[in-house]
Amino acid sequence: MTLPFADPTFEGTIRAAAETDGVERFVVAAVITDGDRTLFLRRPAGEFLAGLWELPSGKVEKGEGIERALLREVDEETGLRIDVVEKYLGHFDHTSGSGALTRQLTFEVTVARTGPVTLTEHDAHEWAGPGGIPAVSDAVRALVTR
Repeated sequence: MTLPFADPTFEGTIRAAAETDGVERFVVAAVITDGDRTLFLRRPAGEFLAGLWELPSGKVEKGEGIERALLREVDEETGLRIDVVEKYLGHFDHTSGSGALTRQLTFEVTVARTGPVTLTEHDAHEWAGPGGIPAVSDAVRALVTR
């Protein structure tokens, strides 16, 4: 366990590197597990990348800290509450639906309880084991299978 936000320089370092790389927006994502299963959410029809499965994730709002955004997004999207942000797993960059260069920062977290999952922005959820990961992006697959 590395507790990334215990390091007072963590967020500044992340933001400085992103600025150097021309990143315009941050998204935070959480790897939530229940035993050997990981929680995935499916993007609904009519949305950007509809039908793709993803980790609980969302945009860091202007002026919002990365840790605060992570706590907020997991709660808003799943109804689950993060107890501990265990470690930073890494990032990948992609172009958002609006064309902005976006960096997804992914964290391993522990939640107080793993259910019930209450969806507000997705049309389905699935707890998947290592051999049954649904149709996720290659970048997400690489993060959750390391």
